[in-house]
Amino acid sequence: MNEPLAPGLYIVATPIGNLSDLSPHAADVLARADLIAVEDSRVTAKLLHHIGVKKPMTPYHDHNADRVRPDLIRQMADRAIALVSDAGTPLISDPGYKLVRDGLPTDRFLFLGFLPAKAGARMSAIAEVAAVKASLILYESGPRLAASLAALVEGLGDRPAAVVREISKKFEETATGTLAELAARYVEAAPKGEIVIVVGPPAEAEPPGEAEIDAALREAMTRLSPSRAAAEVSQALGVPKRDVYEQALALK
Repeated sequence: MNEPLAPGLYIVATPIGNLSDLSPHAADVLARADLIAVEDSRVTAKLLHHIGVKKPMTPYHDHNADRVRPDLIRQMADRAIALVSDAGTPLISDPGYKLVRDGLPTDRFLFLGFLPAKAGARMSAIAEVAAVKASLILYESGPRLAASLAALVEGLGDRPAAVVREISKKFEETATGTLAELAARYVEAAPKGEIVIVVGPPAEAEPPGEAEIDAALREAMTRLSPSRAAAEVSQALGVPKRDVYEQALALK
């Protein structure tokens, strides 16, 4: 008898065409999951019939995703939930994206391979991608893991992240937290095996406040007319020009 799956979310890619294209690993996950979240139960029922599996399904689609998602996340604490779409991998443009995003965003990502071994080159490589609005994916070795995580904290800030070891193998392990938390976790005990680091994108910047706009306008208006000062500040701070111009007139 197969061992039960550990609690959590399992993303299962389903065939785009021929049902026989389903991988043995995907079929095994579907057979061992406690519950399958499906886009259309009729479509998934055909797939389950094809592999000789009967499992409870729950609808998860565009029309109910916001209502259903919190309960699915709650159930992941003690149940293995498999997520499928009608075809392909449920991550990009379907409701599955929002469910997975509650871990890390998956609609945009950048693969970086291994960071350089030397500290200076490593920090330069991290600085090059600090502003990229995408999840970052890196390889790393066990002995260098803690140092690389610390460098990522220094170069990117303390973003949410995950360290995944031995993906799809018997001793697969995932640790999540902030970069600083993960760096502290591995500083004393370097893990073995093949390691992947996933780092969340930069947080959205807070919009500038009225005081910040005022200060920028006062400085710009020592050099420019109110109209040109408003245009300069609007572009620099990403604020609508009409709003900035009205503020410039009030200051004048």
